Amino acid sequence: MKVGQKKMSGTQHLFQRDILLILAASFFYFSSPMLTTPLITGFTGSLGADGALMGIVGGLMNLCSLFCRPFVGNLADRTSKYKLSCIGAVMMLAASLGYTVAQSPLTVILSRIINGAGFACCSVCMSTWMSNLLPRDKIGSGMGIYGTMNALAMGIAPSAGVFVYQNFSYRIAFGLSAVFSALILVILQFVRDRGEPGVRTDPTDASSSVSARLSGEKLQLADKKVLPISVIITLFAVPYCATQSFLVTYTQVREISVSPGLFFPTYAAALFLLRFTLKGLFDRLPFKTFLLAGSVCAAVSLLFLSVMESSPAMLLAGIFMAGGYGIMCSVCQSTAILLAGPEKRGIANSTYYVGLDLGMALGPFIGGVLIKHLEIHLFYPVLLVTVPLAAAVYFLSGNIFVSKKS
Repeated sequence: MKVGQKKMSGTQHLFQRDILLILAASFFYFSSPMLTTPLITGFTGSLGADGALMGIVGGLMNLCSLFCRPFVGNLADRTSKYKLSCIGAVMMLAASLGYTVAQSPLTVILSRIINGAGFACCSVCMSTWMSNLLPRDKIGSGMGIYGTMNALAMGIAPSAGVFVYQNFSYRIAFGLSAVFSALILVILQFVRDRGEPGVRTDPTDASSSVSARLSGEKLQLADKKVLPISVIITLFAVPYCATQSFLVTYTQVREISVSPGLFFPTYAAALFLLRFTLKGLFDRLPFKTFLLAGSVCAAVSLLFLSVMESSPAMLLAGIFMAGGYGIMCSVCQSTAILLAGPEKRGIANSTYYVGLDLGMALGPFIGGVLIKHLEIHLFYPVLLVTVPLAAAVYFLSGNIFVSKKS
């Protein structure tokens, strides 16, 4: 009876009111920029931008977010996550409204910069806020559930944006993105725990009753213990983001009769199921187990893409990509939080997201270089080198991962 009661208590802690509200807000902060991503370059072109400027606009939000994250990470450890998340949501709302009324590429560029800063605030602060509400032995499963909001947004928002654009207009689609950003602000008003620094809800956390001792420290751009995690997630992100940018081109050049648009909904659905199915294992299995399984899944996915001649192979590639890149996103983030310690979860999250942003930026760049300079059938075999490189980073990092379970 006692065992059953303990288990129920842990479940209630994992799905408490504030956590559910942050999960809901996170869905909308993921969805807002994802809705605009497939539309923004075409919209900029419709305002008179050439191809080069369209490409710059497409990557500008992530580039701005990359530079903002270290500063946001430091602030997240020193001030209220509620305040910073609301600031981020207001910036994302302003950016979406900027797209809606834009009459020139310059307005879009300015809005993309604001969007990147707002996205950095929301991504770092909400993930840190979420982790602070979780007991230490539930961080893996809790952050895995947090990651499902990304999967849901990835499966719903881009398709919704394209649908609204095709049936109405660019501006109405951007208006929907603004509604998503406004909903973040509304939901956050109902969260009782404001994420003040040094306050923890987990009684087993040694720092629960101690205020954060960071106010006198210098600005920290990254947590050195988390840097290997950051590099590993970069390497997993590169082939996924290269696929995101060039799958259509790859299938056209190889003259493969498939529907590339099905790859990403399949990936998102598989990731959603995997994260919920495996959530109990995230807190029990060591990082190296997930790295091994994720590496195998990533390699199998890239091999399927390299030899595919029909839709079943492409869909299997999407499922295995979820088991590789998708699962490793959650595992790397929760590991980063545990490695850094409770007082530096903000900078830990920002260090993790810097790696993710780098992968998102390098993936399309490397993919473009490969498409231009190599035979098309070598595209995925060359990207496959990222898998052993990620394993090498782990083995060269020594024993830092041991502290995850300590």
